[in-house]
Amino acid sequence: MTDVAPQGFDLAKLLAERGDERYALHARHLNHQLPRMLHTIGFDKVYERAEGAYFWDAEGNDYLDMLAGFGVMGLGRHHPVVRRALHDVLDASLADLTRFDCQPLPGLLAEKLLTHSPHLDRVFFGNSGTEAVETALKFARFATGRPRILYCAHAFHGLTTGSLSVNGEAGFRDGFAPLLPDTAIALGDLDALERELKRGDVAGFVLEPIQGKGVHEAPPGFLRAAQELLHRHKALLIVDEVQTGLGRTGDFYAYQHEEGVEPDLLCVAKALSGGYVPVGATLGKDWIFKRVYSSMDRVLVHSASFGSNAQAMAAGLAVLTVMEDQEIVANARRSGDLLRERLTALVDRYELLHDVRGRGLMIGIEFGRPSSLKLRSRWTMLQAARKGLFAQMVVVPLLQKHRILTQVSGDHLEVIKLIPPLIVGEAEVDRFVAAFTAVMDDAHSGGGLMWDFGRTLVKQAVANR
Repeated sequence: MTDVAPQGFDLAKLLAERGDERYALHARHLNHQLPRMLHTIGFDKVYERAEGAYFWDAEGNDYLDMLAGFGVMGLGRHHPVVRRALHDVLDASLADLTRFDCQPLPGLLAEKLLTHSPHLDRVFFGNSGTEAVETALKFARFATGRPRILYCAHAFHGLTTGSLSVNGEAGFRDGFAPLLPDTAIALGDLDALERELKRGDVAGFVLEPIQGKGVHEAPPGFLRAAQELLHRHKALLIVDEVQTGLGRTGDFYAYQHEEGVEPDLLCVAKALSGGYVPVGATLGKDWIFKRVYSSMDRVLVHSASFGSNAQAMAAGLAVLTVMEDQEIVANARRSGDLLRERLTALVDRYELLHDVRGRGLMIGIEFGRPSSLKLRSRWTMLQAARKGLFAQMVVVPLLQKHRILTQVSGDHLEVIKLIPPLIVGEAEVDRFVAAFTAVMDDAHSGGGLMWDFGRTLVKQAVANR
C-alpha cells in the first residue's frame, strides 16, 4: 500500500502552532484542577521530547524520570523495538477487529504471557488495569455463584465502578455510592479473612502483593495462607499485578516472591503497553473461563470493543521480547537493590527520614516526626495544616533544583514512591541519591527555600479547607 499524504491534517504543524496553549486548553476543556495543581506546586514544565528514562525541555535540560508514567513506561519512553513493532503492524494493514475471525496476534501474546504464568491457562485482553480488575471481579462472581469480593484497606484497583468498589481509599470512593457490596480487611489479617469467608458468600479476595499506596508489602507467608483459606472455602485468589507485574519488583510477578502461590485470576496492564497502546489482561484458570463462556450463546457475554486490537498486541509482544532479550527483570532486581541499599544507609543520618522499603524498582521513602525541637515544631506546623505536605516539599525541589520527577505515594501520606523505568542503572541511582541527599541536607538545615515553600503549601492547604 502506498503512503497517502494527510488531507487537511498536519500533526507537526498543529503542535507547532498551538502547543504553547497546552495548559490553557486543559484548563478550558478538560480537568481544570490539573493545571491549577501543577501551577501551584511548580510542576508546570514544558517537556519537548523523551527517550528512555529521561525528558528534555526546550533549553535542552534533561530530567530523570523516577515515575515512569505511574508505571506504564516499564521499558522507558520510545523503546526502539516497541516503536518498530508498531510501525510494522500499521504497515501490515491487517484486517483487524472484524469480530468474526481469529487474528494470530492475540493468541501469540496470550501464549507468550502464559509462559510466565505456567499455572494459568487463558487470557482476556481489555484496554486498561481497571478493565482487567473488572473482568476478574465478574469472572470470580460468575464462576463461584457468589456475590461478595474481599479487598484490602488502602488498596488501589482502579476507578471504574466495579474496581472502585474494591478500592480501599475513601477519597476515591466519596460521592460515588452506591457501590458493590464488598468488604475490606487489613492487609495481612488472616483472622479477618477467615471470619468473612465463613459467611459463605465470598467469591474471591483481590489484593496487590505490594500496595502502591504507601508501598506496603504483604507480610511473609500471607499470600500462601490466604490462598489456602480461600480454596478451603471455595473462593478465589485474585492478584492485581497491574503495577507490580512484568518485572517491577525484581521477579516477573510480585506474587512469585512467595513460594507456592498460584492465583486463580491475575490482572496485568501498564508496562505491557510499551507506553504506546493501552492494554490490560486478565489471566485465569481454564475452568473459570469455561464456566463464564459455557456455550456458544455466551460467546460475547464479556468482551471489549478495542480488546485484542493489533496495535496493542504487537506492543505487548515486543515488550515481552525485550524483557527476555535484555534481561529486564534481572536489571530491575539489581538496580532496585542498589537504590534501596543506598537510601537505607541514609535513615540513621536524617531524623526526618524514617523508613525505606519495597522490592525491585518499587520503593517507598517514608518521612516522620523528627526528634530535635526546631525541626519538630516545623513538622507539627505542616501536619496541622495537612498530612503529606513534607513529602510534597521533598518532591518539588527534586524536580525544580535537580530535574528529577517523583511522586507522593498517596493523599495524606508522608511517603515518596519511586517507580522508575526498569532500564535504569547505576548512573541513575547515583543521580537520584545525590539529589535526595542534597534535599535532605537542606531540610535538616532548618531554613532556606524548602521551608519557605512549606509555608506556601500550608497556606494553600488551609485555604482549601
